[in-house]
Parts: sequence; C-alpha cells; structure tokens
Amino acid sequence: MTEHLVKTDLADGVATVMLNRPDALNAFTPDLLRALISALNDVQTNARAIILEGAGRAFSAGVDLKLLQGATFEEGKVDDVFDGASFAAVEAIRHCPVPLIAKVHGFCFTGALELALHADFILTTIDTKFGDTHAKWGLRPSWGMSQNLARAVGVRRARELSFTTATFTGADAARWGLANAAFTDKAALDSETQNRAVAIAAASPGAIAAYKDLYRLHEENRPLEDALTEEVARNYPGITDTMERLRGFAK
Repeated sequence: MTEHLVKTDLADGVATVMLNRPDALNAFTPDLLRALISALNDVQTNARAIILEGAGRAFSAGVDLKLLQGATFEEGKVDDVFDGASFAAVEAIRHCPVPLIAKVHGFCFTGALELALHADFILTTIDTKFGDTHAKWGLRPSWGMSQNLARAVGVRRARELSFTTATFTGADAARWGLANAAFTDKAALDSETQNRAVAIAAASPGAIAAYKDLYRLHEENRPLEDALTEEVARNYPGITDTMERLRGFAK
C-alpha cells in the first residue's frame, strides 16, 4: 500500500531513497514515514552510502497539516497522529548503520528539518527554504529539533530561529554549519551529492562503520580524556580489508 510513497534505487553501492508525494511537497503522513522506514531497512543491507531526497520541487514541507486539522492535541504534541511512525522514522535515520546524506532542495520545514538533522550530514542549494515553525502552529518539538538544531547552529541562534519561526536559506544553513555545503542549483546539488556518496562507498565499509560508532561516542559529550580513552578501547572486527587496501596502494 505504501510502496509508491518512497522510491529506491541502488547502483555501485550508493542507494537513493526518494520521498514520493511531489504534489504535496512530500509532506509527511504516517504511511509515508512507514514507507521510509521500510525503504531504509531494505537498502542498507547492500548499500555503502544512502542519499535521502524528495521528488519534485521539495525535500519535504514537513508534517501534512491537513492531518492535524481534525486531531485532538495534548500539550502541543503531534506524535499521537502518527501512531509511533514518527519516532520510528527518526530512529531509522539516526541509527542507520550506513552513512546517510540528506540532499535537501526546495523546502525543508519543521518535521522535515528535524528528520534531516538526524542524517550524517546535509547538502543543499543556496535558495532552499528552511524553517522551524512549531511555535507558529502551537506545537512543541519532539523529533529532536531542540537538541539537534542547537548543536548545528549554536543554542542562541537556534532559539532565535525557533522563537521567531523565521525562514532561512540554504546559503544561511551552510554559513551557520547546519548544512555542509550549499550549491548554486539543483543540478550541482545532484552531482556533488553523488560524488560524495561514491567516495564514501569506495572507502572501507568496516572503517566507516567504526567512524559511525565513534562519532556517536562524540555526541555523548564525555570529558575529552575519557572519550579519547574509549576511542582506543573500542574494537572493530568488521575491519578486514586493511592489508588488501594497502597492497592496492603499493601497486
């Protein structure tokens, strides 16, 4: 029932997962988020890098506000409307064992920004429109906005963006560190995102998996000396291609 809502493609170790409600700017529904979870679970077995994007004019406009019109809210929470699919989608992105790039164009508002912030990194265009509009609609964040936005741009700027519900551009996002880069247009975004995904796919999958784990360690905000000790202590038996790669270099 939900297969058409998300399209997938896999080539040379790079998987593309595309939100596919272009007529609704890929606005989130429970079915769309369940389809996203299923797609991520399916592709990660054979993919070495994943690109998450949206079909048509936008990455996503966020939660489909039509769903909320007849809903009953308790303390501004939207999650009951999604019957657990929202939390599961956030977890699927955040804990994806394969590097996941959010390729963001057009619009990326509120819930869509929350999901994108759980990706390993974000690439965008200079004219993409971002925003956190929870407060505009009398809603509170629960998919990670208050934590991840503050980590991305600093807590003072995050407060300003959330309190004012102001729209900002991809160029702003890159300048503030929310996005890794903002490109001139969608064609450049497509090309540069693919280049980065291909580079990731060419690296040692075991070493990349170790980095995924170690950067999660960084997010625990341990004291530096403790974190350095833990970095050395952790073992990664999945790294089995070291000698093969070094022999290739020697040639």
